[in-house]
Amino acid sequence: MEKGSFVSYLRISTHKQGQSRFGLQVQRKAVENYQNAGDWNLVAELVEIESENNNKRPKLLEATDLCRASGATVVVANISRLARDAAFLLNLKDAGTDFIAADMPETNRLTIGIMALVAEIERKAISTRTKAALAWQRRGGPTNRRIS
Repeated sequence: MEKGSFVSYLRISTHKQGQSRFGLQVQRKAVENYQNAGDWNLVAELVEIESENNNKRPKLLEATDLCRASGATVVVANISRLARDAAFLLNLKDAGTDFIAADMPETNRLTIGIMALVAEIERKAISTRTKAALAWQRRGGPTNRRIS
């Protein structure tokens, strides 16, 4: 792998998620593993606590600005940390921001488009499941009693 500079972009949706096993440490480890497989120079690590539904993310904008200024590449643990919106991802790519998903480093425009569409469908499914679970809970949902 050729030497290059990168900006690590880590994103969680909530502060609570940051403390979970799916939070920042897991993402950081995935990016570090990718970095250690090559000869990379870390420009910055930027952490954002923001829903993927919000495409106006200050830390992502900072990451893309740093990359354009330094010729670096944005590295994320997986594509869903960048966005779950196909148009957003393709526009980011079209705007000249190079990015790599550590779990799929050999992606190209075709695979990014496909994965972005899959991530977009998953975003909708997550929303549907969350709304159903909240409605179920409001109707009485699970109790804390043990059933023997």
